[in-house]
Amino acid sequence: MAGYGPRIPQANWPGGAKIAVQIVLNYEEGGENNILHGDAASEGFLSEITGAQPWPGQRHWNMETIYEYGSRAGFWRVHALLKDIPITVYGVATALARAPEQVKAMKDAGWEIASHGLKWVEHKDMPAEEERAQIREAIRLHTEVVGTPPRGWYTGRCSMNTIPLAAEEGDFAYIADSYSDDLPYWTRAGDKNQLIVPYTMDCNDMRFAIQAGYTRGDDFEAMIRDAFDVLYAEGQAGAPKMMSIGLHCRLIGRPSRMAALKRVMDYMQGHEGVWFATREQIADHWAAEHPAPSGVTPSQMDRERFVAEFGGIFEHSPWIAEGAHALELGTYSDSAAGVHNALARVFRSATEDQRLGVLTAHPDLAGKLAAAGRLTAESTSEQAGAGLDMLTDEERETFQRLNSDYVDRHGFPFIIAVKDNTKASILEAFHRRIGNDRATEFAEACRQVERIAELRLIEKLGA
Repeated sequence: MAGYGPRIPQANWPGGAKIAVQIVLNYEEGGENNILHGDAASEGFLSEITGAQPWPGQRHWNMETIYEYGSRAGFWRVHALLKDIPITVYGVATALARAPEQVKAMKDAGWEIASHGLKWVEHKDMPAEEERAQIREAIRLHTEVVGTPPRGWYTGRCSMNTIPLAAEEGDFAYIADSYSDDLPYWTRAGDKNQLIVPYTMDCNDMRFAIQAGYTRGDDFEAMIRDAFDVLYAEGQAGAPKMMSIGLHCRLIGRPSRMAALKRVMDYMQGHEGVWFATREQIADHWAAEHPAPSGVTPSQMDRERFVAEFGGIFEHSPWIAEGAHALELGTYSDSAAGVHNALARVFRSATEDQRLGVLTAHPDLAGKLAAAGRLTAESTSEQAGAGLDMLTDEERETFQRLNSDYVDRHGFPFIIAVKDNTKASILEAFHRRIGNDRATEFAEACRQVERIAELRLIEKLGA
């Protein structure tokens, strides 16, 4: 749920391109639901028939011929326009097996042929082991028909098991069953890091086949141009992204829509710094520029490891790390901000006595523990960074007097995030805060404790 946030990685597209444009042609015709294929009903998805429903036990002549248009005519019209552009085909394995001429044309054009599963069917209710078997058979049949195994995978009508199963079975350069970003990203799938190259539902001609979709070619053209303009401008500003465009032979291949696709292509090709690429090329580039993360991230740590890593972030208070580990931790927790949020939640929800225990666990500034070398490594580094390890005798005496007066008045040490301050500003804050009432100062000390924890985490995990 977090993604890259404000830390957008540099894509470094080849040639300094401002945008990577990735076009997908879905080849599904011949892989759809049909009782001739052993399915229970006819197809009801993504056609010219608005609101079509499957017909149990029956063939649907209209639906069959609409799909057939994609293989007979639509594919060849799209091929004629895009044969010199690097694109990716999402090929349903059983559809490819029924399309030798089209497969040859794809290969002659140098297009990437990724796997779109064994059949163009729904997987949400499919048992995991059945889906696993279908993935294996899709890879086998794809390799037999195309001549090489697929390096990319997109189920589309997927289940919650799809990505871990595909990652385990296929050893893919990328999986595309995600719509969550404009850049590739790594995710944990089973016991491995898997690169995800996200796909799109908005810049997709499938919207011609749904009620809340496109009615004219102009609608499709406007959507593509607007998306391109926004992403191109972001690239010009120094944050290049990837743009996905989804096409279907039976939809965009109709003459009524091809004119819009041609105008869109002319528009994008009229800009400098546009990298037209296959998803395979994008995946290989990303893996080289941004390799899979190594090591164990906070959200993957067991309780013992998590407490060992973060138990000292709040001074001498490992119980806070124990409580944080018991919270719901996800990949959004795998940053300084994420771990800090989890730790701070436990601290804020603690009783006043528990929070007082955290405050009293902090050492005096330039106090006796520092002089005796008995501070934690974090506190030693922090106090040294503000010059508190190099005080004159007069300055040390002043700090010790203020420490004593402050504790006598409030019942806990004076706490301040020394990394945010200098020796002079610390002394100024000391004089200013010592006269506060206890409640005000308790709240301020708690805020400073949280800030100290935040700074420690940034040093440990990076900003």
